Amino acid sequence: MQRASAPLLTILGLAVVLGLAHLGIIDGYVQTVLMFIGVNIILSSSLNIVNGYMGEFACGHAGFMAVGAYVSSILNIVLFTDAKNFGLELLPPQMTIIAFPVVLFLGGLAAAITGLLVAIPSFKTRDDYLAIITIAANYIIISTVINMESIGGPRGFMGMKKILFAMEDTFDAPWMLFWVALFTVLCVAAIRRLMSSTYGKAIIAIKQDEVAAEIMSVNTNRIKLVAFMFSSGLAGIAGGLFAHILGYINPNSFGILKSTECLVMVYLGGMGSLSGSVISAVIFTILLEALRFIIPAVDTALHWVHLLPADYELSQVWKWVIIPLLLIVLMQFRPEGIMGDRELSDVFPRLKRYFSFS
Repeated sequence: MQRASAPLLTILGLAVVLGLAHLGIIDGYVQTVLMFIGVNIILSSSLNIVNGYMGEFACGHAGFMAVGAYVSSILNIVLFTDAKNFGLELLPPQMTIIAFPVVLFLGGLAAAITGLLVAIPSFKTRDDYLAIITIAANYIIISTVINMESIGGPRGFMGMKKILFAMEDTFDAPWMLFWVALFTVLCVAAIRRLMSSTYGKAIIAIKQDEVAAEIMSVNTNRIKLVAFMFSSGLAGIAGGLFAHILGYINPNSFGILKSTECLVMVYLGGMGSLSGSVISAVIFTILLEALRFIIPAVDTALHWVHLLPADYELSQVWKWVIIPLLLIVLMQFRPEGIMGDRELSDVFPRLKRYFSFS
């Protein structure tokens, strides 16, 4: 019972949220915020495999997210819609419910292969060169997409809402919320499983001392490639979900700013802590949404006390001043992040009485 308690509680929680969404008790805005929390959980926990558990420093996670977003979106549009650039649909729209997870997985697979192409030359180097190469890869991917007119180029790619409408026409349910919740749980469970396995121990060994790990017969090159591919693939799945939540994607959505968001979440939560990545993704997403309302309120208050010129307005750009400042303050007082390298079960050991974490 202890072993099944965590999955049962997760299924029950998801069922309650999906039921409330289906009944309209949770409105569309809250559903969107919940979905972005799910996407950010996948992004932060997947990047934590490389930066946290393995001790390398990758900075271009948004590039792999872009690959997954474009590949899954194009496949869905080609298969199920009558698009101007791709001709008539190849499959009936009723099949979208069955095909969506497969297409999403293919987007993740494309991102994983791209990650492999980046990882092969990257891991022949050491230290900060991986950061430089991954930033370059991020720019190459975005520049490639911008120059592909067949998929919209700099204008972006749209039409994914038709896939969502096709699912809802087949069976009325909050499908996108369901897919985000399902894949978030599966991705977190997969990372947890990986880090509990022999492969995971080898990844942690590389972080602690790569030379010692090689002496102990760990094939460090292969472990690094597999970990980087796995991390990139999960970022691709997050990208596919992100694209279908919005119904529209633009190359600039996956620029260096998005990669920076991923880094902020990883370092905020703690390096090498899956619980920390989940917690930081929740805090970061809610903070971003809260600032959407707080900044106009502060603007009104400052104008009311005449501390701001009448012709100046605080815009949402200020959130990218406030969030880095908060991160700097946190790093001053807790440089290891919220959780450090610990998990929730380490902070609250009594949880082990009720839940199995292996």
